[in-house]
Amino acid sequence: MPPALRPCVFFDRDGVVNQSPGPGYVNRLADFHLLPGFADCVRAAAEKGFPAVVVTNQRGLARGLTPPAQLDAMHRHLRAELARAGLELLDILVCAAADDAHPDRKPNPGMLRAAAQRHHLDLAKSWMVGDRESDVKTGQNAGVAATVLVDPGAAPTAATHRVPDMPACAALLREKL
Repeated sequence: MPPALRPCVFFDRDGVVNQSPGPGYVNRLADFHLLPGFADCVRAAAEKGFPAVVVTNQRGLARGLTPPAQLDAMHRHLRAELARAGLELLDILVCAAADDAHPDRKPNPGMLRAAAQRHHLDLAKSWMVGDRESDVKTGQNAGVAATVLVDPGAAPTAATHRVPDMPACAALLREKL
């Protein structure tokens, strides 16, 4: 008998987990700075029984701009920072493909589907948190229950919820999960 499916909160990386570089890439550990409130989002999800998974497009790998060792160092640092707070990520999935048609490259749902299969996650009860409409679209393409856009702007969004920053996202997760 397969394990029961459980819901999850998926998080985009740049702009949600860590400071966005704006145009360009976070290529080095020295440039990887966690955003205030991200750990609290992971804690809020965990308190409600939702593991956290990071899903990130990293085209800089395919272009040779981000050394694989630096990406690994950033993700080890992320896990270590969360562990110091008594938290953990269920997984970090990376799509290095440069081709927008690749099934794992957001807004395509491949990374969410792969995580769901690997970890017995229920996409229909899961959430997607991102800072771009492409993250919202990723969640919708995967069939998640809700999407959160972390953006203080006023432009229209297809997201279920909009919050101005990660502390507000943590409050939303505590209230709605």
